Amino acid sequence: MRKRKAPKQSLYKWRRVTGTAMNKKNSIPKRERILDAAEELFAEHGYDGVTLRQIATTAGVDVALANYHFGKKLDLFQAVFNRRAELLNGARREALHACQVSSGKKGPSVEQIIEAFLRPLEITQETGDEGWRHYLALIAYINNSPYWGPRMMSSLFDELVQEFIEALKKALPKASEADIYWCYHNLSGALTLTLANTGRIDKLSRGHCHSADFQAAYDHMIPFTAAGFRKICGG
Repeated sequence: MRKRKAPKQSLYKWRRVTGTAMNKKNSIPKRERILDAAEELFAEHGYDGVTLRQIATTAGVDVALANYHFGKKLDLFQAVFNRRAELLNGARREALHACQVSSGKKGPSVEQIIEAFLRPLEITQETGDEGWRHYLALIAYINNSPYWGPRMMSSLFDELVQEFIEALKKALPKASEADIYWCYHNLSGALTLTLANTGRIDKLSRGHCHSADFQAAYDHMIPFTAAGFRKICGG
């Protein structure tokens, strides 16, 4: 099995502080139970397919308590999306910094930069933590939405994405601004489908591939997208 270079500690830490890490539902703080329930339901049904009352029922609390902690459904939706973003961003930033340091003056390759961007996501998917699975599916839902994408992805992830874009510009000095961003656009699309984990590739490939085989997904995505960057950007 291929050894991953992306840092794990900051991501695994999340399992020790959220409700999904505990065995007994009643031992989880009620505020966390509400967030866990909302995360699962929003990921499965989208924002419009869920009511605050359904979330409260799933969490085993009164709807008044959900209102007390979060106010409107929109505020709860934002709280769910914010909750894990800092950990995920931190792990990706740490991975990027590590490959920049290890590569020295020559700088990291396109493959190393893309790996730093993707491997932390693979690690979260392989933890077996249902909370992370729901969160990444929620990212896929939001990133694929013309309404939510510009409003929520930008506020939490654009700063980090720009750091990776700058690293890619240095690795591909002949690239135009437009080419770099179009290549990232295609990378983001492939990533979104992988995070959604729809099972479509399972049926399409007649069982040769599995959407839950995250290592295989990223092992193919990294060289595939790196080759695309090089072809388009003149690397």
